[in-house]
Amino acid sequence: MKDSLNSILVMGVSGSGKSHIGRRLAETVGATFIDADDHHSPENIAKMARGEPLNDEDRATWLATLADLYRDYRARGRPLVIGCSALRHRYRDILRRGAPDLAILYLAGSRDVLLERLDTRGDHFFAGAHMLDSQLATLEPPGDDEAISIDIRKSPQEIIDEFLALNSEK
Repeated sequence: MKDSLNSILVMGVSGSGKSHIGRRLAETVGATFIDADDHHSPENIAKMARGEPLNDEDRATWLATLADLYRDYRARGRPLVIGCSALRHRYRDILRRGAPDLAILYLAGSRDVLLERLDTRGDHFFAGAHMLDSQLATLEPPGDDEAISIDIRKSPQEIIDEFLALNSEK
């Protein structure tokens, strides 16, 4: 596997498909997949379930934990894909502390497409349009120099194939 694929971040707002694409991408490249949501504190989960957006303080320990996971997997020579919102540039910088060569796939989509996806998903602690709007307002989309951005209207396989092809050109 190409070195830059040892540490991959699949990022985007809620409803973009981070978990689904991340799992499939990890399987394709022979990596472990971790859903960042599984590493939120109970307090963060309760806050989101109440419809309250997380602030930087809420995210600090969570992001440090994820950076540590990248560092640990790298130290053991094991590839890792994490699905994480990573909304701000500084959040992605924190993750890079654990993986300086982090390859980033940004799942980009319109509010309407995202909201439609969230409406059909009932098994998640994320609470609706208000929280999506908060995430979209917080989002600092990565530039082409930071990530490979792919439209979520494409099929999961098209997204993975395009990411792998574009990543191999870098």
